[in-house]
Amino acid sequence: MRFHDRRDAGRQLAARLGAYGDRPGVVVLALPRGGVPVAFEVAARLNAPLDVFLVRKLGVPGHPELAMGAIAAGGVEVLNNDLIEDLGIPAALVEQVAVRERLELERRDRLFRGSRRPPVVRARTVILVDDGLATGATMEAAIIALRRSEPASIVVAVPVCARETCERFWRLADDLVSVAMPVPFTAVGEWYEDFAQTTDEEVRELLAAADKPAPSIRAMPASWNTFS
Repeated sequence: MRFHDRRDAGRQLAARLGAYGDRPGVVVLALPRGGVPVAFEVAARLNAPLDVFLVRKLGVPGHPELAMGAIAAGGVEVLNNDLIEDLGIPAALVEQVAVRERLELERRDRLFRGSRRPPVVRARTVILVDDGLATGATMEAAIIALRRSEPASIVVAVPVCARETCERFWRLADDLVSVAMPVPFTAVGEWYEDFAQTTDEEVRELLAAADKPAPSIRAMPASWNTFS
């Protein structure tokens, strides 16, 4: 199966998460940027608050789509040491990439959250949403970081996930919900008809729309025909 776009994927994912709808203590956290339009649909369907949880992939130099690790808020760093060793990547180069990505993480925090405080997750059910999982490095970093805040449970929710990655996250998270686990997997973008990059402005607009108090007006901006 293929999703039309992230909006379509979010609606299909939300249909699998009905057990969490209209429940007190549930918060939906999106991994920016691609996870935000998916999570917007999930939060709207579940009538739950939406926010972002900032994580940055550490891409292999020269091959940025290949993750050698990830960083998250609170100084969390997850490294794929086997991959780093196999590719012979020097520790100094790994650190250089990590410093650059941490600066980007801080920039996005200022841009997306502004003066708003991070959401309270202690003793709450956190639904972590992304647009798909390949290796899962960024999602793993998010889970490690969130565990420090002692949520009641962490639910990983994605439209599409590599089967072996899903098997790993069933152990790392308290629950995992995925619409599809195709074999072979290839890449996340292969399962979307429209997988255009989500922009910073779109993220800001979605978060602002989700902040409106009445669920009935938490609709997509009228000027948007599709998500990107």
